[in-house]
Amino acid sequence: MTAGTRNEWQEWRGWRAAAQDALYAPGGFYRRAEGPAGHFRTSVHATPLFAGAVARLLCRVDEALGRPAVLDFVDMAAGRGELAGGVLAALPAGVAARTRVCAVEIAERPTELDHRIEWLAEPPPGTTGLLFANEWLDNVPVEVAEVDAAGVARLVLVREDGTERLGEPVDGEQARWLERWWPLPGEEGLRAEIGPEGLRAEIGPEGLRAEIGLPRDQAWAAAVATLRRGLAVAVDYAHTAGARPPFGTLTGFREGRETTPVPDGSCDLTAHVALDACALPGGRVLPQREALRALGVTGARPPLTLASTDPAAYVRALASAGEAAELTATGGLGDFGWLVQPIGVEDPF
Repeated sequence: MTAGTRNEWQEWRGWRAAAQDALYAPGGFYRRAEGPAGHFRTSVHATPLFAGAVARLLCRVDEALGRPAVLDFVDMAAGRGELAGGVLAALPAGVAARTRVCAVEIAERPTELDHRIEWLAEPPPGTTGLLFANEWLDNVPVEVAEVDAAGVARLVLVREDGTERLGEPVDGEQARWLERWWPLPGEEGLRAEIGPEGLRAEIGPEGLRAEIGLPRDQAWAAAVATLRRGLAVAVDYAHTAGARPPFGTLTGFREGRETTPVPDGSCDLTAHVALDACALPGGRVLPQREALRALGVTGARPPLTLASTDPAAYVRALASAGEAAELTATGGLGDFGWLVQPIGVEDPF
């Protein structure tokens, strides 16, 4: 990939603007009737055990808050309200009666959604309870940077057909974010690596990429600011300092399959999240498997004795264990990160 002239740059856009239109403009990917579930499978869609675990977390937050008269559950990027509905159904009746459930989504309200769920375009201010953002931040568009042959980090520009080229050098706040959270080596960053048959090769930084997560940090801070007291949680594919992917993670999903990212509205556009950069003071990141196990989702197989005493119950328990194992699996959903941000309460994990 080579840098273009200034006149040529004017015909291209950065990935942030291109993805914003492709995903959220009228007719964009997230405006479609089928919703995200028509193209990819999240923990919410995998099993109702996930909503049950979130409901238990909400109950913990309720206890930490001293059981307020109105307990809020805010589902960020709610899709078609699957998590909001599942949490409401899983709550004990007494807690459900005090809970205001808000689904935050830009798409139209689904006609079949439970009438008790409020459908909003933005999280309501001044809430007390749990704000939960499952796979939201990965769809907050960001710029992509790539190191050129001279060791300079430049913005990656893209056309609607997915063709890319390099633009101007990264500067300002974006450059400072990269330096702090995802430093890309310059020309001096040449390094030796062991190649085939033990040969050593000099590998330069050209082609290394990073997603500049500053808009996600800002989006998360704004969402957390709507919470007066309680807990905010962001769940996403994630990476942390010291283990950033050298060539970035930007990709597309269409009809259940990973595909080349093309900003034409035909596919989801997603990139893993630097959750450690998003974290506000007091926040921490833990793996999904650890969070869910703390909430009772263990994946443990039922005892074999149950098969003889109650075969039907054994089959149900075995199916549940399989679903729990999927949610906590290494190399799969269990590798998701949970950014846990307490506001005026103790960390419930």
